[in-house]
Amino acid sequence: MAKLAPRAAPADDNGPGRRARWVTPELLPRRWCAAAFAACAIFATGVALFSSNGLHRRWGLVAACAYAAAAVAVLAWRSRGADLALLVSVAGALVTPLFWNAATGRRQPEVSVIQRSAGQLVHHHSPYQSAAALAAVHNPNAYNPYLPVMSLFGIPRALFGPGAITDPRIWFGLAFLLVFGLALAAAGARHFVRWTFFIAATPVIAFELAVGGTDIPILALMCLGLALLWRRPRHVLAGLAIGLAAVLIAVRDGRRPTLYFIGAALAACAALIGPVAILWPSALVANTIMFPLGLASIKSAAASPLPGHIIAQTGQAGHVIAVVLLALAGLAIAVSLVVRPPRDVPSATWRLIIGLTLMFALAPATRFGYFIYPGALLAWLEVSLLTGPRPGAGSAEPGTGEVAGGETAGPETAAREMAGHETAGREMAGRELAAREMAGHEMAGREMAGREMAEVGPLSDAAPGRSPA
Repeated sequence: MAKLAPRAAPADDNGPGRRARWVTPELLPRRWCAAAFAACAIFATGVALFSSNGLHRRWGLVAACAYAAAAVAVLAWRSRGADLALLVSVAGALVTPLFWNAATGRRQPEVSVIQRSAGQLVHHHSPYQSAAALAAVHNPNAYNPYLPVMSLFGIPRALFGPGAITDPRIWFGLAFLLVFGLALAAAGARHFVRWTFFIAATPVIAFELAVGGTDIPILALMCLGLALLWRRPRHVLAGLAIGLAAVLIAVRDGRRPTLYFIGAALAACAALIGPVAILWPSALVANTIMFPLGLASIKSAAASPLPGHIIAQTGQAGHVIAVVLLALAGLAIAVSLVVRPPRDVPSATWRLIIGLTLMFALAPATRFGYFIYPGALLAWLEVSLLTGPRPGAGSAEPGTGEVAGGETAGPETAAREMAGHETAGREMAGRELAAREMAGHEMAGREMAGREMAEVGPLSDAAPGRSPA
């Protein structure tokens, strides 16, 4: 049977006849790469023109110039334009605004909350003000809605005083680069260092980090937790990084890995939150539960025109309706986990993206900036799928049950494939044995014919009618 020739890969504008290799930013098709930086430039320009926050406008102005220069570099320099564009975008949209704001003390209120909570942790051993002290304040920024571990990023400032290098945002950024890079590497992404800086330079990360950044290390840990459950599941490490996805593990891996994961997650929560919950339970509840839900005496300053906030602004009844809608959205996600549980990490990540989007859209106190969580999760997932290892034909990825072509290989499918391989092996061995036997018969026949010819040879040489003398 004639072999089928492999289909030629389509050429792109990286060069004549060269195949588009979607593995790293500098190898993306030039038009796609330029379009990505152009979209970032449009977003930054919109922030500069329409934001009412001076801190945001300054970032938008600087970042728009950087993104536009990056897009031009990609189109103008065919060989190394994408490398230059990555450098320009990181420097212009992330590093310059970040250190400029840190050096001049320009920041959003949540950075001050982290700094104050770190000072309280160092001097008073608790990152939270007591519920009694909060009852007498009228400033919403007196509340600390973050879990205790976030205060650690303000420790350098609490110990060494004000300065650009002690600003919590610098440490938020370093933590993101390290943890998000590990998340891409754990998911099997190639060139994960370049991709980490590429994602960090986009407005999803750069904008938030330059002005605030409190959510950046949290979402990086979420990506890492999901990554540790993907190619080679490491349940204990995943439980330490994220306390989610137990349903995925229960469906895919069984009871024992689920118990390991839950135990590790609970241990991490107990170590990080337990001491504060035991020593200052009322302060923890007032800061991290009552205040974000809008149930404290002071309302949060988070006020983006999203459905939950708009409904809550109509009055007490509207606030109750918003909370009920938020609870129903959470219940719907929980029911979906029971009715149709995710069986792999990508589907679990999509379920998380949908759940977070609903939560941020319906929360009474909400901001557009919270959507960096689903945005960053989506970016991590797409890069991991785009550049991760592809299983060979008929082979499954470790721990996923996926085979080439996107089909799911369950135990029955694997058994059938193994039986098919064994049958094919036996057939091949049978054909080889039959060929050897046939060759042996032919050789034996030739030897026998040679002996017969040797025996009758003298008779055939005599003349007719004459006897051999």
